[in-house]
Amino acid sequence: MTFLALDVGNTRLKWALYEEPRSGSRLIAQGAQFLENIETLAEGDWADLGAPQWVLGCVVAGDAVKRRVEEQLELWDVTPQWVVSGNAEAGVINGYDHPARLGSDRWVAIIGARQRLVSRGLARPCVVVMVGTAVTVEAIDTDGRFLGGIILPGHGIMLRALESGTAGLHVPTGEVRDFPTNTSDALTSGGTFAIAGAVQRMVDNLRRHCGDEPVCFMTGGAGWKMAPSMALQVELVEGLIFDGLLEMASRRLTTA
Repeated sequence: MTFLALDVGNTRLKWALYEEPRSGSRLIAQGAQFLENIETLAEGDWADLGAPQWVLGCVVAGDAVKRRVEEQLELWDVTPQWVVSGNAEAGVINGYDHPARLGSDRWVAIIGARQRLVSRGLARPCVVVMVGTAVTVEAIDTDGRFLGGIILPGHGIMLRALESGTAGLHVPTGEVRDFPTNTSDALTSGGTFAIAGAVQRMVDNLRRHCGDEPVCFMTGGAGWKMAPSMALQVELVEGLIFDGLLEMASRRLTTA
């Protein structure tokens, strides 16, 4: 039973085709497409793929984008299932005030992180960082309860906000420096340090709450840029959302 996992973010659609809906399943093919190019999938990236038996995805880009993706899936005459955050799933308890309002990408990434810990036999609290158009930083306790999380602007949004609100500043191509001595480096370093500081604060909060050192996973399209600037140890995971979708699909198939 081949399984297609979809992660439809604010900027890109990421997809991965697996041999079966099971954690650790063999990856057959994967790719990504900017949202403005979704209409090319059926005749492009997906044209030579075998029809998946099951499609599960999370989407944060809105209903219009979701409908465009569903139109492309008509290539295989398959109806996708879309994740809606719930009270609990796959060993994770949702501590959000209104569980269904938690972004589905955040919920899936949390489940993916929890699955990684469980598969390693680790009973540890966990911080999950997604670095994309926006940045989210989530806290999960030792028992798998999602305690809460923060959302802050991604690097590009921060820089564009400064450019539009401050005379004479332009989006830079600077470097991250400990002590920036030009405006481009100062802007790039400022955005990077803001994200790093938010992650450090959440790690400190969770350590104090649980009495144990958290594991920190980082994912997202810009995660590889952010990870080298972290003062604390982070594990960079390219497909954390796909890990979560695989685990959710496996659990749902078992209980079906």
